[in-house]
Amino acid sequence: MKKQIIFIHGGNSFESYEDYFDSLKNSNPSIDWFIYRKKWIDNLYKKLSGEFEIFAPHMPNKQNAKYEEWKIWFEKIMPFIEDEVIFIGHSLGGIFLAKYLSENIYSKKINAIMLVAPPHTDTSGIGSFKLEKSLDRIAEQCSEIHLFQSTDDLVVPAGEAQLYKRDLPEIKLHIFEDRGHFNQESFPEIIKLIKAMD
Repeated sequence: MKKQIIFIHGGNSFESYEDYFDSLKNSNPSIDWFIYRKKWIDNLYKKLSGEFEIFAPHMPNKQNAKYEEWKIWFEKIMPFIEDEVIFIGHSLGGIFLAKYLSENIYSKKINAIMLVAPPHTDTSGIGSFKLEKSLDRIAEQCSEIHLFQSTDDLVVPAGEAQLYKRDLPEIKLHIFEDRGHFNQESFPEIIKLIKAMD
């Protein structure tokens, strides 16, 4: 049986509907926001689907995400997951996994959690995803914990990685200087790391 990867994408969350509505009205997107571009999850699937079963659920209402809604949908996946799963969360998906595993006991053995540019506390747009409990439970449940951050990220301040390191001393930081918010077509480092896991 193939090992499994669950990838949770990013999104935005707001304190209120009015904040969300204001953001919609006042945003000034460039053409790049609307043109489809390959993402590194596509490349991850291409490179690893022979060895892994990859789940990439579309989480509810990603433009105005609510933690409780994501939690309900995430738990719908659980009956299909086996031991030794690898969790990957990008941006809001990263803080979602951190919050979920800090507040809940996951029913299966987790081989690794990989957080890619996850906000912690100093980032706007996390709304109901705020971390409210100790992160100790993450270390208790995950064999390996990795965090990827770039110092030139304009979405999530680079210092957020150090807040995770403070709260989770076991975390292995992978710091880059030129990846922005990891909106890239490939992510060879994360693929190499996954392939190296037992």
